[in-house]
Amino acid sequence: MGRQHTYQTVVTWTGDKGTGTSGYRDYGREHELSAEGPPAIPGSADPAFRGDPARWNPEQLLLGSLSQCHMLWYLHKCAMAGVVVTAYADTATGTMAETADGGHFTEVVLHPVVTVATPEMTETALALHADAHESCYIAASVNFPVRHEPTVHPAA
Repeated sequence: MGRQHTYQTVVTWTGDKGTGTSGYRDYGREHELSAEGPPAIPGSADPAFRGDPARWNPEQLLLGSLSQCHMLWYLHKCAMAGVVVTAYADTATGTMAETADGGHFTEVVLHPVVTVATPEMTETALALHADAHESCYIAASVNFPVRHEPTVHPAA
């Protein structure tokens, strides 16, 4: 068995409006996500579920985790393969289906746009997205497809 890593976060509800959860409309969904070291992340529910649109919701955080994991593995794979990435941005999209007892994600699609140093690196840079996907811990841990539709172009 390989090495194990343990992570810990704390979620603290901050949405008590004075009467707790006395009714569905009587409490806020506001909370903070924290961990030792980084600043707290202000969270809430999705606005569709009475959340605050100015705060991060769990669905966005899951999407962000998948995108970050792919990017970090991709940059590693490129560095190891001699592909020089000079810019990377991903506009990820996720689809969630509501069900009678909750809901679930049905798919996430990553749309990384990558700039590489020379035109000769483009083909390898495209291929390395599949390798990054295979290595991503987060993508390997979810029960829905995570696809990637990359665009790679050489620096001007």
